[in-house]
Amino acid sequence: MTSDRWAELALHPVRFRILRAVAGSRLTTHDLVALLPDVPHATLYRQVATLVKAGLIEVAEERRVRGAVERVYRLPAHGATLSPEALAAATPEDHSRYFTAFVSSLLSDFSRYIARDHVDFAADGAGYQQILLHLSDAELAAFATDLNRLIAPLLGHAPRADRVPRLMATILLPVDVPGAEEGSE
Repeated sequence: MTSDRWAELALHPVRFRILRAVAGSRLTTHDLVALLPDVPHATLYRQVATLVKAGLIEVAEERRVRGAVERVYRLPAHGATLSPEALAAATPEDHSRYFTAFVSSLLSDFSRYIARDHVDFAADGAGYQQILLHLSDAELAAFATDLNRLIAPLLGHAPRADRVPRLMATILLPVDVPGAEEGSE
């Protein structure tokens, strides 16, 4: 799939939320309706069908429920992200579009969170901050390895009554140091 086609499909606000919901799970449209209550049912069904047709989600199983066929969806084995080759070939404009969709999704999630009847950042474990890390390439690689080692087991946690879905978003990029001149140490 080309990066343009992927962006057209995956960066749509509702489809982006569906992909995130299905990631690491096996969900029916009934489950998705419960997870995305602000999305009209017809819109949700249409967007799920679009993602299935494009191969960004797949039908994991079909089962009979009260005479109807209920489909269970999951991400395909290759996931729903761009391949490393497509990501490397993306233009700066492509990356700007991808990042804008990512940040827009975060803003939307945050807006839904603070619109709740009761918001308690401490009790909810919610927060946001920026930190600056001074890392060599080797230290960055070690950090990424350690972070992946810490998070990987948590990704396998299935939903349960005592587990609250929590969104963790990361952005890691080099920054320009104010006042630093090129070539200075």
